[in-house]
Amino acid sequence: MPELLIELFSEEIPARMQTRAASDLQTRVCDGLREAGLEFKAAQSFSTPRRLTLVIEDLASESPTSSEERKGPRVDAPEKAIEGFLRGAGLTRDDLEVRDDKKGQVFFAKITKPGRTAEEIVAVVLPDVVRNFPWPKSMRWGQGSLRWVRPLHSILCLLSDDGDTRVVAMDLDGITSGNTTEGHRFMAPGRFEVSSFVDYSDKLHKAYVMLDANARAELIEEQAKALASEAGLELVEDAGLLREVAGLGEWPVPLMGEIGAEFLDLPPEVLQTSMREHQKFFSVRDAKSSRIERFITVANRETADNGATILAGNQKVLAARLADAKFFWENDLRVAKSGMDPWTEALANVTFHNKLGSQADRIERIAALAKELAPVVDADPDLAEQAALVAKADLSSEMVYEFPELQGVMGRYYAAEAGLPAEVAATCEEHYAPLGPSDDVPTAPVSVAVALADKLDTLTGFWAIDEKPTGSKDPFALRRAALGVIRLVLENKVQLELNDAIYASNSIRVDQVLRKEREELVEEFARLQESAAQFQDLLNMVAQKRKSSYLGYITQFLEERASVFDEEKSRDEQVSHAIDYIIEKRANMDFGAFDRRTLDLPNFFHDRLKIFLRDQGVRHDVIDACIAMEGNDDLALLVKRARALQEVLSTEDGENLVQGFKRANNILTQAEEKDGVEYSYGPDAKFAEGPEEKALFKALDEAEESIKTALDSQDFASAMTSMAALRAPVDAFFEAVQINTDSEITRRNRLNLLHKIRSICLQSADLTRLEG
Repeated sequence: MPELLIELFSEEIPARMQTRAASDLQTRVCDGLREAGLEFKAAQSFSTPRRLTLVIEDLASESPTSSEERKGPRVDAPEKAIEGFLRGAGLTRDDLEVRDDKKGQVFFAKITKPGRTAEEIVAVVLPDVVRNFPWPKSMRWGQGSLRWVRPLHSILCLLSDDGDTRVVAMDLDGITSGNTTEGHRFMAPGRFEVSSFVDYSDKLHKAYVMLDANARAELIEEQAKALASEAGLELVEDAGLLREVAGLGEWPVPLMGEIGAEFLDLPPEVLQTSMREHQKFFSVRDAKSSRIERFITVANRETADNGATILAGNQKVLAARLADAKFFWENDLRVAKSGMDPWTEALANVTFHNKLGSQADRIERIAALAKELAPVVDADPDLAEQAALVAKADLSSEMVYEFPELQGVMGRYYAAEAGLPAEVAATCEEHYAPLGPSDDVPTAPVSVAVALADKLDTLTGFWAIDEKPTGSKDPFALRRAALGVIRLVLENKVQLELNDAIYASNSIRVDQVLRKEREELVEEFARLQESAAQFQDLLNMVAQKRKSSYLGYITQFLEERASVFDEEKSRDEQVSHAIDYIIEKRANMDFGAFDRRTLDLPNFFHDRLKIFLRDQGVRHDVIDACIAMEGNDDLALLVKRARALQEVLSTEDGENLVQGFKRANNILTQAEEKDGVEYSYGPDAKFAEGPEEKALFKALDEAEESIKTALDSQDFASAMTSMAALRAPVDAFFEAVQINTDSEITRRNRLNLLHKIRSICLQSADLTRLEG
């Protein structure tokens, strides 16, 4: 069966686009072939900076002939309807067949589509793929209308089968397909013919082109590690940079260069970031001191001087980059030595969100919340507040302005330089974590307190202004913040009641808003007093200026309280009293609004928790059963309960007890609906008749006591183990006893006994929410 080889050869494709583009080429071409009826065995795509390649193995030589039957209009339908059906089917009236149908006689058409050769199908599919390729950005060049990420130079499209190779002919804006390609731009210029994928890949390698991006990455990593090892150093691994650099050249040649001695004392994070972001260099460090001492660059060619000229140029450019970094570092150190206040004050001019204030406002809220949360995580409240006040100060530094990814890292250096406690310096870096599911979670109490406060302030703030995630949209990374809170709580075993934390965060936000509004009102009254003849005129003037926020409150104040003032009271007294009245009204309104808007925030945490635990193998219905219990805002307690229930359900006793519970619950529910009463008055053992019933009474009494003791100490595993031990007596009871007996007293007593089974089983989790 034929092999299809496609290569789209162009100017350099950005490294970040290559992998996705190769995948898109494979997906779209393969989908097009399948839709046309061409089957194949396997497909593989490749990318280099100058080419996208696709090889498809064992492609069918032609598509099968297909036929379909299509129902048309009734025989007595209008002529236009019949003509339209004929046009759509590509048939004449003589080709139609008349059949009897429920609605009378109806036209039917049998449409036969003859198979097409693979060559014909590819010649249609590939041009369509190229013209509609989903590049993030594309361009036009010359006079044509074709768009590609960079100018497209040639198209190689071959069908080969047992030595017979033929070009699939096509023309895209003057670019005709052929059987030639090019090698390395500098080391092997010029075109050459190929006849199959094996011939293509072999000749490319001889022409200094490594087709496989993974192979290029492995070579770069292997040779870079070898160069570092020869110098007695080690390579700083960077998977993201490795992927990018593998897409920058077709024949990678790693070279190791030196960093100027005047730059070696820069923080290693600064050196690594500057070299990675600006130059795409790998860092090489001393394994003992962790000091970065050299760099590795990846050239795109071999040279007669073994890369000496390339290294000289790179070292010259790097020196200029690091000179800038050193300048930023030294300037920042001068600020840090005198304290970090200038940076924190500058954040008052940086807007966090137009409805949530400046970064300085946010820092003030985080500090207040961190102080409140500190006792929950065994942190010193004053130290937590101090750490929160400087944790984001480095956002104003020159280094972080140049390299935003160093926020927090530089804060740790600057806080230490300012002489702040070690816990405060560590918090500057750690409070951002965790940023992703694989990030480490801070464990130092002060860092945990500030990290929790930071994320909770973000969540309650955006909930308060009704900016919640919708569908796949989450512009403020609120899902990530919620997952961060979950991991901080669980991995540090923090028993944090979310409802209390949300209430505290709302209170802090309202207090801040009202304080600012009080200050604004005082200033406004002071400005207007000169032009107001009477106190009432003054209130009216303020009301007119603040129609949206204060008019209603000021009107109420005039109606309710202004009459009690007389001329003997000073203007300042009256103004102060009016401001107090307005702020009091605003406080009730604002807090009520924030509180209402954040009511569903715990549900958001529960949704994130379900995803988090599902990835750890905990069933979603198990989590639902535990969320239904009281105290579900304590995430650590909730997870502890869910894991205990999951473990019990994995046993035969646990699974069977759930079935017994559901049986008891169903019988009891039906009886209560039928009788119109609730059987919850407590069963009496003296009415027990058989050994199985008496044994169940005894087992329930013992289990009730042991379960209560275990739950009081939050030992859910023991509580659920005791509950699972009820499996045998419950099973025996149902096997031996008839609930709806003729004796009404016995029936009621047994229904009350079922209620006891239900209430005991529901103490640990809401088993009614379990599936199956």
